This record gives sequence, structure tokens and C-alpha cells, in this order.
Amino acid sequence: MTIEHVVSLFETHPIMIGVVMLFVINLCLTGIEIALDLLTKKQRRWKDTAANCALFIFQQVIERTALASLGFVALLPFFIFTPLQIPMNLWTWILALLAADLSYYWMHRVEHQIRLLWASHSVHHSSQDYNLTVGFRLSFVDGLFEWAFLVPMILLGFNPFQAIVALVLVAQYQHWIHTERVGKLGWLDALFNTPSNHRVHHGSNSRYLDKNYGGILMIWDRMFGTFEREDEKVVYGLTRNIRTNNPVRIIFTEFGDIWRDIRKCRTARDRLKIIFGGLSWRPDYFTDQKD
Repeated sequence: MTIEHVVSLFETHPIMIGVVMLFVINLCLTGIEIALDLLTKKQRRWKDTAANCALFIFQQVIERTALASLGFVALLPFFIFTPLQIPMNLWTWILALLAADLSYYWMHRVEHQIRLLWASHSVHHSSQDYNLTVGFRLSFVDGLFEWAFLVPMILLGFNPFQAIVALVLVAQYQHWIHTERVGKLGWLDALFNTPSNHRVHHGSNSRYLDKNYGGILMIWDRMFGTFEREDEKVVYGLTRNIRTNNPVRIIFTEFGDIWRDIRKCRTARDRLKIIFGGLSWRPDYFTDQKD
């Protein structure tokens, strides 16, 4: 399969119709939830909702211009290098979704463990509300590095088109689970990422921290010991909330905190650990250290 053919698939492959349809469905579901909240006078931080929508528009503009093909181009050397090639058919699409779901699990987990990556991903967790607009609360910075987690799929023989689309489908599936309007779903909660499972992931409760990383399936969390059921009321947001509805500040607050910590470091080693170490690590000589 040539690079030119892979590029053409983004415009010609039938699965792209499904991708667009899911995008439209997610927009419609979000509009319906907003209307229901207005009609039922459900409590909601409307400035927070407006910030989520602004972040969504900003991300769409950036990803369709500056970052439109970054991930694809970055994956091409690995596609050229690998001697393996998996054909595209129904069964390999199912396999690609499973592989992308596993890739998403580890990407998501690493984003919660490395401070530089958390600086970007924390945008999604910084709302103290939980509604479908939170599904739009994402940082454009994610697009600079998330493609790297697809490298194993490419080396195994999946082409960049199939790997990227599979990851997009995993991400789009998750939009509907950002809601409080759907309660527990019985046995489905044991198998799939559902609103109940994902509410846990967005909780700042101590028992909910770093749980339920899965995209579509909960099997990965069960295998790797990160699954937690929703048993107590979820407190949404960060352990230390940013308290702003300014989209620019929402995106860059944690990066600013990292920069301030870097300036206080005394050694290059400490600076690197601030950037690439765990979220809570600080040198012992930091007198204003916060958890």
C-alpha cells in the first residue's frame, strides 16, 4: 500500500461517513442535554459550559489547520520501516479498534502519570461540572504527542489511516458518557466504559483518583488493576481547582505552574524531573510544596 493510497483513504473510505455521523450525533446529544437542563432547571455552571464550547471551537480550528496532518506525517517513517502489512477488512477493523482501545488505555494512563502530559490532559479534568460539553473540553496540545501512542500499531502492520481512524472512533465513543443523566447500567458497567464508570474517572475523591482509564472497554482496567465502581458521590474537578473560565488560562495554567517550578529548581536533574516526573514530585528544598 503506497503512501498516496493511504492519504486518499481519508477522503474515499466509507468508514469516514461513520466518523462524520458520530460527530454530528455527539453534537446533537449535547444540544439535547443543554435543552433538557434548561427546561428542568438543572444546576449547571453556564460560564463553564461556555468555556467548554469555546475550547471545542478553538481545538477544531487548530486541528484542522496547524495540526491537521501532524500525526499522520509523524507515523509515516514507522509505516515505511515496518515489513508488516495488515489488510483492511471487517475483521481487521475490529482488531484495529481493540488495538486502538488498548493504546488509548496506556496513553490515558501515562497522561495521568507524567507531569508534562498531565499539563495538557488536565484541561479535560478541570471542570467542576459533568455534562456532555465536558467531552469537548480538550486541549489542542494533545495533538502534538498523542500520535506517538499509535506507533506500536503501525509497527505491527496497521496503516496510519486505519490506526488514526480507530483511535478517533474510540475517542468519539466516549462523548456520550460525559453525563449525569444516565445512571448505572448493570452488567454493561462491568464490560464497557459507561457514564457511571467515567464519572469515577472524573472524580477528585481519593478513592477515585487514577481509575477507569479505558476508552470503550473496561477489560484493560480490570486486567491492570485500575477499575473502580461508582459507589460514593463523585466530586468533580481537580484536587486543586483552577477556578477560571478563561479558555486560555484553562489550557495553560498547569504549564505555567511547571515553568514556575522549573525556575525554582537548583539542578538540571530536578528540572527534568519536574517536567517528566510524577505529578506530585518536588525537590525537598521547595518550601512551598503543595500536594
